[in-house]
Amino acid sequence: MIRPAELGRPPKILVFDSGLGGLTVLRALMKQRPDADFVYAADDLGFPYGPRPESEVVALVLDAMAKLIAAEQPDCVVIACNTASTLVLPHLRRRWSVPFVGTVPAIKPAAEFSATRMISILATPGTVSRDYTRALIEKFAGHCDVALVGARKLATLAESYMQGEALADAEIAAEIAPCFVTDGARRTDCVVLACTHYPLLRDIFVRLAPWPVRWIDPAPAIARRADHVLREKFPPLGQGGGFRFLTTSGAAPGEKLLAALKVFLPARPEDPGVERARQRAEG
Repeated sequence: MIRPAELGRPPKILVFDSGLGGLTVLRALMKQRPDADFVYAADDLGFPYGPRPESEVVALVLDAMAKLIAAEQPDCVVIACNTASTLVLPHLRRRWSVPFVGTVPAIKPAAEFSATRMISILATPGTVSRDYTRALIEKFAGHCDVALVGARKLATLAESYMQGEALADAEIAAEIAPCFVTDGARRTDCVVLACTHYPLLRDIFVRLAPWPVRWIDPAPAIARRADHVLREKFPPLGQGGGFRFLTTSGAAPGEKLLAALKVFLPARPEDPGVERARQRAEG
């Protein structure tokens, strides 16, 4: 049932990630629901999640989420992180009634798109090693040859890239090289970007790839799911909503990141959120 107080109010969507990777999901969400008010929360104190023990990741996310939900009272929470989604979503849904939308490797669409039936899953070592990922492969890609590629540096490189640092092509090329597999006349034609940080580097991947492939980004599907969850209570209003950027350390985004946000995120005529963040950083 829609409460009268909710009629005509835009939804508040909290997007959470260990770092900046969730910006790829935030961008898709802003395009899907330009009317929504967005709060992006980066757990810079916990980044990166990949190398941490699973129990530690669960504790970090639950602690951060308790503070964020109490402070922000969101209408929907999007966990824009594969690691956090696979480990913590059941705990979150048991503890809070707010709807949670998670992120999972886009293995099903890759298997459907692949003409050669050769796909690669580019992920963190943790995601590659989890039974959850292997179960998705068995369920949706049993008819395909699947290469699991655990990239140790890409998430950190993506963070550096968004902070304005120059990256070495050779380092990135070495990380993605195992994705490209040949078997006689067949070769990989789809690569799943199974970490939300990786689409930040997609243009570089395309340039360095030894042959063209389809890079599968889960962000549009996540945005559609969040919209589906919200639409009954919060029909789209059309106008631009607000945007705030938070970190668990309390640190304000630096000037280079603010500049990157203005380029990376879709323009929103009524959204001065990045400018407000700039003023906070400078003041």
